[in-house]
Amino acid sequence: MNKRIYLCLAHMSEAGLEQKYIKEAFDTNWVVPLGPNVNGFEKDLEEFVGRVEGAGEEAKVCKRVVALSSGTAAVHLALIACGVKPGDEVLVQSFTFCASSHPITYLGATPVFVDSEADSWNMDPELLEKAILSRIEVTGRAPKAIVPVALYGMPYRIDRILEIANRYGIPVVEDAAEGFGSRFNGRVLGTFGKYGVLSFNGNKMITTSGGGALITDSEDEWREIMMYATQYRESYPYYQHEKIGYNYRLSNICAGIGRGQMTVAEEHIAHHKHVQRLYEDLLSDVPGVKVHAQPATGEYDGNYWLCTITLDPSVRVVGQENAYKTVVTGAVGGAAGVIHVASSATTDCQPNENVEAMRVFLDAAGIEARPLWKPMHKQPVYKGCAAYLRPCSLFGCESESVSEALFKVGMCLPSGPYVTDEDVKYIVETIKAAIQ
Repeated sequence: MNKRIYLCLAHMSEAGLEQKYIKEAFDTNWVVPLGPNVNGFEKDLEEFVGRVEGAGEEAKVCKRVVALSSGTAAVHLALIACGVKPGDEVLVQSFTFCASSHPITYLGATPVFVDSEADSWNMDPELLEKAILSRIEVTGRAPKAIVPVALYGMPYRIDRILEIANRYGIPVVEDAAEGFGSRFNGRVLGTFGKYGVLSFNGNKMITTSGGGALITDSEDEWREIMMYATQYRESYPYYQHEKIGYNYRLSNICAGIGRGQMTVAEEHIAHHKHVQRLYEDLLSDVPGVKVHAQPATGEYDGNYWLCTITLDPSVRVVGQENAYKTVVTGAVGGAAGVIHVASSATTDCQPNENVEAMRVFLDAAGIEARPLWKPMHKQPVYKGCAAYLRPCSLFGCESESVSEALFKVGMCLPSGPYVTDEDVKYIVETIKAAIQ
């Protein structure tokens, strides 16, 4: 195979609507973080995620959306709206990307990490309640917010999480950055909690190049968030600021991409689900390799943003003896941006040698793969933060937490709109060839 197969490449609409909206932005000179495309994109998102009440001309979408420069910005503004301040604590899923937890520290607050369930890989509700009671006992007050995460598009147990959160009066910020279009009990993620977060980064289900959105069902809160996202300027003929705001609004050009992407959103979601079914079928007879699938209890309808597998520690992979022998000096797995060159080839918590060997083998075959997110409670930057963990019986790892055990055995496989059935077959055959 000559082409390289990426995890999830941005895919434009066949009708080229993204370019149409971008051209309109240039033709009308709307090249700022405001404009018709931003307004139109927000309206499209409200219709996509919204709970509609009434019918016909009386129909009302009961969600408001603010389009922002990133999902990280959305988490940040949601925490501000929850009243998070220096010295506060926020409960957040440990098994996630850093954008779920870093904004907590922007506000001078402290993240408290909660481990995952073994079936959904998302926030464990039982541990969540244990963490709440423990923090009240330790600090004398409840955490200011709860942030569950739709890991790789998998829905979290939002029914149980909300039940617990409401019992203690703690607002929920749904980090559905990876879960665009995922549903729980038929309802779109990001619409259950006080606030919902979406991401439109270049490799997400739909993209605006870079961007995100914050969802709320309160008109007053929507207006306040909009103020915070646009530098919080007061209504004087000159610039007066009585609160600190942020330059977080999405550009009219990027929003044009988003408007075009909304026309293919359902197609993208359907494709990811199709690729997931292919992996499940084609890898079903490979010993030691398991495709992670949503619990078959009826409530879950994940988008399978990235398809994931686990490798049993007993699986032997070609080149395994050479894993972690050299320091990585560049970005791995299509990661963008500047990275700091590591001083060592290993850390105290990393994927097993067979997982790393499989990643290297796939990479040599032109297939992008990458490890699962490293749990935040194992990140050096969060050393010393409280973490509520569940001892894990997976893969014989009794001394580790669920998220640690999964991180050591799991990896992500390509699933995006450009991944064809033939690509999936090639990936599966390559995985089989890598196993000794």
